[in-house]
Amino acid sequence: MTQAKILLTGATGTVGTQLVKKLVASDTQFKALVRNNDNGDLLKTLPQAEVVIGDLSDPSSIANIFEGIEKAFLLTNSSEQAEQLQLNFVEAAQQAGVKHIVKLSQFAAEENSPVRFLRYHARVEKRIKETGVAYTFLRPNLYMQGLLAFKDYIKAEGKFYASAGTAPISAVDVRDIASVAAKALTEPGHENKTYNITGEEALTHYEMAAILSRVLGREIAFIDVAPEQMGSALRAAGFPEWQVGGLIEDYAHYARGEAAEVYDTVCGVTAESARSFEQFVEDYSVLFNK
Repeated sequence: MTQAKILLTGATGTVGTQLVKKLVASDTQFKALVRNNDNGDLLKTLPQAEVVIGDLSDPSSIANIFEGIEKAFLLTNSSEQAEQLQLNFVEAAQQAGVKHIVKLSQFAAEENSPVRFLRYHARVEKRIKETGVAYTFLRPNLYMQGLLAFKDYIKAEGKFYASAGTAPISAVDVRDIASVAAKALTEPGHENKTYNITGEEALTHYEMAAILSRVLGREIAFIDVAPEQMGSALRAAGFPEWQVGGLIEDYAHYARGEAAEVYDTVCGVTAESARSFEQFVEDYSVLFNK
């Protein structure tokens, strides 16, 4: 078997799972970094995958995982330590001679942003540039799959909630994000590029509700709530305070209309059109129906 030249972090998450599917479909060999054996159980069944164990909070534990690696995909779970964990990975990758880092960032990442998540992504991007390692920054907008967090409300009440107002958002399907990532990892020509990744149209949450209603065949309503109400609901659901604050900042960013621009990146990189919100709802309808 050809030695894997690609290393994935975050391979068991929302985007990572779809990226793994893309690499497997093209029979591309890869290493997947997991924190412990339990996290890698499913990956171990894939002949294309080699599971390696390490903890990004302990740089010494990842020093030897880069053997033979030329390209690395950087994605970590949302956590209060995410910035430092990613910086640890960047330093280790540079020292090991990795040639190209493909980082999953966020739409509108900016060091001076009022949104903490956008600030941290921008700082990691800056550090990667400083190392001189080739980079591809993937900056997706709001995930369509984020709506799955409301599936129980949609099933039981026919409603979903957010603090988004009437602002349009060019949300994107995570499967399209994974498609762009797979191209950046397996083909030349994506070095030192920043890709804004959006869906094919910008929709308000009210328009999303109308599409849900049409596809599911029953009335689905969007309820706009105040940021304070959203924060209370997130706390009641068990979200930690740092994440509550970050999500409220994210949605304020959306409500200001700062996530409405549409880019043709998905088509430009993959030669396939970005999935529509309607297609997303059709594909996931079983999760929204009673």
